[in-house]
Amino acid sequence: MQNLTTNITELLILVFILITFMQSGIDKATDWKGNTGWLKEHFSGTFLGGMVPMMVAIVMILEVITGILAILGIVWLLAYDEGGLALYACALSCITLLMLLFGQRIAKDYAGAFTLTGYFIVCVFGVYILS
Repeated sequence: MQNLTTNITELLILVFILITFMQSGIDKATDWKGNTGWLKEHFSGTFLGGMVPMMVAIVMILEVITGILAILGIVWLLAYDEGGLALYACALSCITLLMLLFGQRIAKDYAGAFTLTGYFIVCVFGVYILS
């Protein structure tokens, strides 16, 4: 119980990351055709247009790995009061969000890029408090 109260901020950030990234990764896996179809249209006319399936696969893998690291980070914080895996989850979530931001900016979806800002702030704060 002590580790729960001591690490409550980190745990809440990790749960946020877990929900956000695991759901997104699973959605990409279960609706591959829908996601790639929409993104091919989204990136048509950009140099990324022909790379959509590869980009979706890379982001999906990173999202699932981030979700798994968040689970492991939660367990390690609660069981051992050790934040190394939690830090990796937060850092990888930032990297993944930067990749998504890059894509949104290339597609000139400035509103979509702006929505990533809130997610990024939470994840960067996780990196900050865990490092």
